[in-house]
Amino acid sequence: MALAVALVVTLITLISVGIFVAKVYWFPVDISTHGAAMDHQFLLTLIICGVIFVAAQLGLAYFVWRYRDKGDGRKATYSHGNNKLEATWTIAAAIVFIGLNFLGYNIWAKMHFTGAAPGALKIQVQAQQFAFYFRYPGPDGEFGPTHLEKVDDAIGNFFGLDRAHDQASKDDIVTATLGIPVNRPVELILRSQDVEHSFFVRELRMQQDIVPGMEIPIHFTATEEALKHNGGRYEIVCTQLCGLGHYKMRAFLQVMTEQDYEKWLQTQAAAQ
Repeated sequence: MALAVALVVTLITLISVGIFVAKVYWFPVDISTHGAAMDHQFLLTLIICGVIFVAAQLGLAYFVWRYRDKGDGRKATYSHGNNKLEATWTIAAAIVFIGLNFLGYNIWAKMHFTGAAPGALKIQVQAQQFAFYFRYPGPDGEFGPTHLEKVDDAIGNFFGLDRAHDQASKDDIVTATLGIPVNRPVELILRSQDVEHSFFVRELRMQQDIVPGMEIPIHFTATEEALKHNGGRYEIVCTQLCGLGHYKMRAFLQVMTEQDYEKWLQTQAAAQ
């Protein structure tokens, strides 16, 4: 029985390693300038944790086999632990995980603690049960003020704009698709209308919770690689359980050339 358990543990370990080596479940295409650094950090973490996993599992299989009941009537002996060994591997684990944290800090800081590049395209993102909406400033480059009492989904006024009286709101453009130009810095200003949501685009290597009452900026730049797959169209999903309709809460990111983006924006403006 012990031999069977040891073989099963070993087999599971080898199959798990084989799945990752063969890249059966692997990264999706990277379409952002920060994606390569993010993938490198993830891969480094995966390799380090993978080595520890394999060593631990094979060690488990060995001890199951080595200290099995051999049927010779000898009584089992029990270990009450070794404080020095426990302290050693606890410290080793702390060093590994704290080290990985320091290695990844620069990537995280560039994405979340450093502002967007000057001249970045600013887009407001509003998440609500169960949809995303996006607002672009018009030719004046300014977002108009929002009025909570004017928010009305029935007439498509998702941001509570008063176009009749607010000059800055008259040329604002509201869409259900996040259209962006390639190779241009983009700053998204995230906010929620009701409960906690999140903004996740796996190809951008970007996920950010959206908290009610807060405006949360994130920024990125889509690369030429974005134009080579799916016609430049990528799914945006909410990864926070936000209600019964959470499963269908999604929108799409459309990456375009600068020329196509300007045409798209003009079409959206005419539809307001």
